[in-house]
Amino acid sequence: MAEITAAMVKALRDSTQLPMMECKRALAEAGGDMEAAKQKLREAGKKFMGKRQDRTTDQGRIGVYASTSEGVGAMVELKCESAPVATNEEFIQLTNDLAQQLATGPGAETADALWTQPSPSRQGMTLEEQRDELQNKIREVFRLTRLQRTNTPCGAFVHMAKIGVLLAVEGGNDELAKDVALHIAAMNPKSANKKDLDSSLVEAEREIQMERARQEGKPENIIEKMIEGRMRNFYAEHVLTEQPFVRDEKQTVGELAKAGGMKLVKFHRWELGEATGEAACR
Repeated sequence: MAEITAAMVKALRDSTQLPMMECKRALAEAGGDMEAAKQKLREAGKKFMGKRQDRTTDQGRIGVYASTSEGVGAMVELKCESAPVATNEEFIQLTNDLAQQLATGPGAETADALWTQPSPSRQGMTLEEQRDELQNKIREVFRLTRLQRTNTPCGAFVHMAKIGVLLAVEGGNDELAKDVALHIAAMNPKSANKKDLDSSLVEAEREIQMERARQEGKPENIIEKMIEGRMRNFYAEHVLTEQPFVRDEKQTVGELAKAGGMKLVKFHRWELGEATGEAACR
């Protein structure tokens, strides 16, 4: 039987960040073979984590990858159990790797399909192996709960890892697309343009404004013109292209995009743990 030295145990411990006794046991079972010991630790960790799948994952982060020149974009939501893990550098890297691979790889309809694909940052390792290695260190459950890929030029923005926006565009550039995505994250428009806004919402607001005008004693023959003016404020609150740009309120987002030669196609806005938001631009 191969001798398991303290140096071997320390080397395995440094490589895996797992407890010394677990490393020593794995080396003994592997007959001193370092790579075989690592595999045994991965298998043991996966078995252990399999028993913890009922645990709640209400923390995490949103990751994005977008490019106007490459003509692709993707957004993922990776959940974990605790807030400190959501800010762990390796967890951040895993989230970003998932988004990058989803955007630049063959695509994936499900989380399981994406996990089997190669990791962009860990040569020779799949995303699943990258996940299992990190889970084995941290001993928390990770769940890939949402994924979205867009096969068009895109811009993206993430605010504090909790709000993510993926914006499909035509024309423009990365900086402009990111600026509009930032605006969407901050202002949370209900639709991209007036045509796409929920008609029942529009009619309800119109009725409110008409009743208010009547109560003010305005003549019926001018109420309609008044309502059109008041509805502009309503659209400026809810419609992306009508909203004053958050970084320069002298122009609307629609004017900003047009000046930059960019057409807004579609956006997805996510908040961590909530349902997907999507709006089309025409």
